[in-house]
Amino acid sequence: MSDLINDKVKERVMKYLSRDETNIRKTVLNLFLNGSKFTTIDIYYYLINREFHVSYRGVSAMVGLMNTRLGILSINITGNHNIYSIKENYKDTIKYLLEKENK
Repeated sequence: MSDLINDKVKERVMKYLSRDETNIRKTVLNLFLNGSKFTTIDIYYYLINREFHVSYRGVSAMVGLMNTRLGILSINITGNHNIYSIKENYKDTIKYLLEKENK
């Protein structure tokens, strides 16, 4: 059963990355793989520092989509800010897909 779920996640992530014309999605996924936990504001400033032209609301929407549609993020709702991290059981899959995209 978990292989079936993982295959569906792979399919969704591959489709999501195929529409990544600016590499912003790959950048955010790499941030999650190389880091730990982030708020939307953390991700926003990370992207701004890498010269992506984004709005806070756009980043919030992107992270929300990763959470709800892709199902690869874990969310911890505390106080004023949601804290996101990549689900441990999807790290290898996401890493593999990003490496495949970069070839």
